[in-house]
Amino acid sequence: MALKLKFAAKSDVGRIRKKNDDSAYVGEHLAVLADGMGGHVGGDVASASTVLDLVHLDRAVTADPRNALPDEIQAANLVLNELVGANPKLSGMGTTVTSLLLSGTTLHMAHIGDSRAYRLKNGVFEQISTDHTFVQRLVDEGRISREEAEIHPHKNVLLRVLGDSDASPELDVQQLEASVGERWMLCSDGLTDAVAVPVIEEIIRSTPDMDQAVNDLVAITLKNGAPDNVTVVMFEVVEDQAPGSDEPARLEPAPDTGQLAIAAEGDVEASASLLRHEISQRPHLLVGSAQLATQTGQIPVVTQHTGERRAAALLTHRSPAARGVLDPIEESLPHRRWLMPILLTLTAVLVVILGAWGYMWTQTQYFVGPVDGKVAIYKGVPQELGPISLSEIDTVSSVPLEALPEYSRQRVESTIPADSREHAQSIIQELLVTAKQNCPVQVPGSSNNQSTQSPLPAYCQEIMQ
Repeated sequence: MALKLKFAAKSDVGRIRKKNDDSAYVGEHLAVLADGMGGHVGGDVASASTVLDLVHLDRAVTADPRNALPDEIQAANLVLNELVGANPKLSGMGTTVTSLLLSGTTLHMAHIGDSRAYRLKNGVFEQISTDHTFVQRLVDEGRISREEAEIHPHKNVLLRVLGDSDASPELDVQQLEASVGERWMLCSDGLTDAVAVPVIEEIIRSTPDMDQAVNDLVAITLKNGAPDNVTVVMFEVVEDQAPGSDEPARLEPAPDTGQLAIAAEGDVEASASLLRHEISQRPHLLVGSAQLATQTGQIPVVTQHTGERRAAALLTHRSPAARGVLDPIEESLPHRRWLMPILLTLTAVLVVILGAWGYMWTQTQYFVGPVDGKVAIYKGVPQELGPISLSEIDTVSSVPLEALPEYSRQRVESTIPADSREHAQSIIQELLVTAKQNCPVQVPGSSNNQSTQSPLPAYCQEIMQ
């Protein structure tokens, strides 16, 4: 039985904020909500960039659905680092992400931050996500109650977010079996800080029409003062009895080769047109800063950067993954078969001319990867050209792979790209911080007690820079 999502969404700047740092997208197979860190310049940039980097996953069939969301969110985090590198004024920006991908009969969830996901299933209403906040840690440790957490002065202090502060942030990832009729709500903390959860639950339970439900939730938030932006995404799992029978979304004009070339060079208007066309290929709702970025160009850095990367991928077909992202656009472009022989000839010439230069370029790159059970810095790129390796070990750290959480270990094994050797060293330091959480605690005491204790592993004794 094929399933899809029936959905509704709404976002509002609230009563106090001057700009909306929230972004959200929901379609028939994907829902994602991001709350930019409002205290920093670029919160709207962070949330919009992250949401727009994920929308291509909204499709009936996704390769490797278990890892698709985590991998794309990690890639979106690297994009945020690129944006900060290009514009230091954005330094410190960050965003939460709460996302669900429907593949077959499974909902794949990836989450970081304090935006929330609630589910109403078989009469049970519950919070599925976990807040990555200081106060939630206190609750988990039994030091305060949930009631005390709601009024704690530091309840909005985040421990984990996407942004330029962590090259490989740890995500909560889980898979949940989907059933027809279950209803989900994703929201930014602007809702839960202003409206009590029992009130939210009552509206979700008692309002069959989801558009009315999200409107009511935003309205009551505004009535209660709305000191922060508020964004609500709601969806219900339904049976897709006749795929493709829905009224098609309004299609933006397909970009031709010239427009793609201009977008690849960084033209904001061409980039925005490319994004609008891609998103228009499927039924969806886009709200908040991501909507402003694509429709009005009020966040040109997001429109330009995202459109530039996708246009370049389409023009050059750099990888099967890039083609998969842009298949809907590619299928809408006119087929010019007579160009193929010319392109093949030009490609052969370019390969010869750029081959040597390309190899020299690889030797200016760095990445973090595994070697003999430890984390190491490599110089080059993690690829091989026939029998020739395009990378070599630069530095082997003291951090063992087995000391890292499963997801961090998987990221290292898949290799983590770095902008420079210094960037790679900072990634090692972040992994060292994570690994040290598993170090045994040495009990202070006399020298005799100390002599009976097992020596600490090398990485536990290493001083963090």
